[in-house]
Amino acid sequence: MNLFTPLTLPNGTVIPNRIAKAAMEENMCDANHAPSDALLRMYQAWADGGAGLFLTGNVMVDRRGMTGPGGVVLEDDRNLERFKQWAQITRSGGAQAWMQISHPGRQMMAALGQQTWSASSVALDMGDLSNKFSVPKEMTVADIDELQRRFVTTAKLAEQAGFSGVQIHAAHGYLLSQFLSPISNKRQDPWGGSIENRARLLIDIVKAVRGAVSPRFVVAVKLNSADFQRGGFSPEEALRVVEMLNELKVDLVELSGGSYEAPAMQGQARDGRTLAREAYFLEFAKDIAAVARMPLMVTGGIRRKAVAEQVVNSGVAMVGIAAALAIDPRLPHDWRAGKDTTAALPPITWNNKMLASLAYMAVVKFQMKRLSQGRATNRNVSPLWALIVQQVMTAIQARKYRRWMAHRAAA
Repeated sequence: MNLFTPLTLPNGTVIPNRIAKAAMEENMCDANHAPSDALLRMYQAWADGGAGLFLTGNVMVDRRGMTGPGGVVLEDDRNLERFKQWAQITRSGGAQAWMQISHPGRQMMAALGQQTWSASSVALDMGDLSNKFSVPKEMTVADIDELQRRFVTTAKLAEQAGFSGVQIHAAHGYLLSQFLSPISNKRQDPWGGSIENRARLLIDIVKAVRGAVSPRFVVAVKLNSADFQRGGFSPEEALRVVEMLNELKVDLVELSGGSYEAPAMQGQARDGRTLAREAYFLEFAKDIAAVARMPLMVTGGIRRKAVAEQVVNSGVAMVGIAAALAIDPRLPHDWRAGKDTTAALPPITWNNKMLASLAYMAVVKFQMKRLSQGRATNRNVSPLWALIVQQVMTAIQARKYRRWMAHRAAA
C-alpha cells in the first residue's frame, strides 16, 4: 500500500492520502476561547504541507472542563465564524478536517479553579506533581446525561462550521478514557464493573452524535490500545470496545495509548511493557485490525517514511503523525516527492521521567508557537528553557482563563 493512495471511509468520505496530522495540545485560543489568529496561521502551515487528514487539538465541549488554560471551547454558536475560518483554512489544500472533541475529566489543573469530574472520585497519581490536580467529583446520572448532550451539541456545531468530521476523544486518560479504565472507574452502577458497562458512556455518545449529524459527516473515535498501567484498560478490553463500535456507524478508530500518569504516547509505560522507538502501538493495532470493521489509524512516535510505510503495509489504513509535523509541517510533501526527510527531537534523558515528559511536551509546543508566528522551527531548543517558558505561559493563561470564567459567570 502506498502512503499516497486515497482511502474511502464507510460513509463514502475520501481521504486523499494515508497521512494524518494527529491531534496535539495547542493552547492557542483568543480572548473568547475561540481559534486565534496564531492558531489559524499554524493550520495554514500544516495545510500547505500535504497531509490528507487534519485532526484539531482538543476542542472542549464544556468551558468548565479544560485540558489546558488556552484551550478552544465550542459549546454554542457565539464564535462560529472563527470556527468557519479554521475549517476553511484547514481544508484549503484539499484535505479532510476533523474536530477532536473532548472533556478532560480529572486531568484538569487545579490552578484553573474548577471542580473536576470523573467516573469515580479517584485522584491522579502524578508523583510529586499530584497536588497540581484536584480530587475529582464522581459524576451523577444527571452529569452523565449533560455530558452526552454537550458532545452532541459540539459535533453539530462542528458540522455547521464546515469541518468534515469529528473525533470523539476516548484516549490519553481524558474523561471518556477514565470511564473505560478500571483504575479510575470504581462505579457500582450501569457505568461501572464490566467492560460493557465502562464503555456505555462512549457507546451512547457515539450513537447520539451519529444520529445528530448528516450521513456524510465523519464520526471517528480515538481509543487507547491500553493504559500501560498495571490494572488499567487492557489490550483485550480495547479489542472488545472496537467490537462494540463495529455495530455503530463509526468511520475510523485511531489507536494510541497512555495518560498523564503513564505517557505511553511519548514511549513511556508504567506496567513493564517495552514500547518500540517508533509506531509505538502498531503491534496492538495488528490484533485489533483482525476484528475491526472500520479503518484503523495508528499514532505514536512515527517520524520516518519507512516506518509510515510499514504501518500501512501492516493492514492499518492511516498513519497519525504528531510531533514530527510540529517540527516539519512539510514532511508529507517531501515524502511524496521521494525524499526521506525525517523530523525528530533530541532525547530528553532526565532522571525524573514525569518532568522529562512535561519538557518533551513543552519542546513540541515551542515548535508550534514558532509555526504560529510564521517562523522556522528549532528542534535544538533547550528542553529546560522550553519547559520554563511553557510554565510561565501556562500561569499567564490560567489567570486569563479564571478572569474569563468570572466574566461569563457575571454575565
